[in-house]
Amino acid sequence: MITVTEATATAGALRRLSEAGVSIWLDDLSRRRIESGNLAELIETKHVVGVTTNPSIFQAAIGSGEGYEEQLADLATRGVTVDEAVRMMTTADVRAAADVLRPVHEATGGRDGWVSIEVDPRLAHDTRATVAEARQLAWLVDRPNVMIKIPATKAGLPAITEVIGAGISVNVTLIFSLERYREVMDAYLAGLEKAQAAGLDLSGIHSVASFFVSRVDSEIDKRLTLLGTDEALALKGKAALANARLAYEAYENVFAGDRFTALAGARANTQRPLWASTGVKDPAFRDTLYVEELIAPGTVNTMPEATLNAAADHGDVQGDTVTGGYAQARADLVAVERLGISYDEVVEQLEQEGVAKFEVAWQDLLDAVTKSLDSKGVDGE
Repeated sequence: MITVTEATATAGALRRLSEAGVSIWLDDLSRRRIESGNLAELIETKHVVGVTTNPSIFQAAIGSGEGYEEQLADLATRGVTVDEAVRMMTTADVRAAADVLRPVHEATGGRDGWVSIEVDPRLAHDTRATVAEARQLAWLVDRPNVMIKIPATKAGLPAITEVIGAGISVNVTLIFSLERYREVMDAYLAGLEKAQAAGLDLSGIHSVASFFVSRVDSEIDKRLTLLGTDEALALKGKAALANARLAYEAYENVFAGDRFTALAGARANTQRPLWASTGVKDPAFRDTLYVEELIAPGTVNTMPEATLNAAADHGDVQGDTVTGGYAQARADLVAVERLGISYDEVVEQLEQEGVAKFEVAWQDLLDAVTKSLDSKGVDGE
């Protein structure tokens, strides 16, 4: 049983995180979470003000079948294709979650209360198809607080500009490198300029840039471990934080610049950095590492539930832990490079692996739904 003191402490860590300017989003969604009232409870008790999804999350949720039986039966009766079935189920979940978060969206003037849904990951290298899919998803969900997730591939960059230019809010995902992040911010600003030229209200267009964290440490630390020297081992757990902190520095520079200042006069919103992949994978590290060490104003931290609960239970929130660390961040990445570990090679590999992992998860989801449709006597192909 949780005592009053424990409950206050739990609320305190997450409240302080929110007060420090970090929006807490949940990196998970399922129909059971929505219908059980759990999502509403997390909003009420854990300061959750947004939700992100991805193909892996939907694969886990829908692949289990729990909560989807009735809709699957209806879809099978209608004889829909497996792709249509998956889109009907995923957009239904996102629509329902958006409705739960709508009061947050309204209370924050559109800053928070967002739910993200990703374009088909198989389209990651096809600009035109990504734009078409983004428009379709926005139309299907039909809620003002939905963000369409577009991967930050080379083909994704012009798609971001087109979709923002059409007045659709975007969550740019799978960002690993500082160079690509700068390109993402440029694509966003180009989209705002396009929207402004079309006479759209810029105040209603929002975006976040999902900068991935733990996967950077996982790959670089693996290479540091193989080197095995004291110098190499001392750098473990530093690269991801350094990378993210320098991303925030780039964000500060871009959105304090003349190009955005002109747009801000038309009530444009900044594209907030979102820390993604914040679950700690190395048990040697504190399980709240990527929460406590990436606190900065105007950021979003999207957490898997285990990380959210850990931060609530024993999070050490001491204010801004980002803006004073730029020099050390640069030094840490230089030190990694001096050991022969190529930053450019690592981030390129991580982008390719990120797209591939989501493609695999999407295919697994299609296979699971096909099996469910077939079991009800309808061909899912």
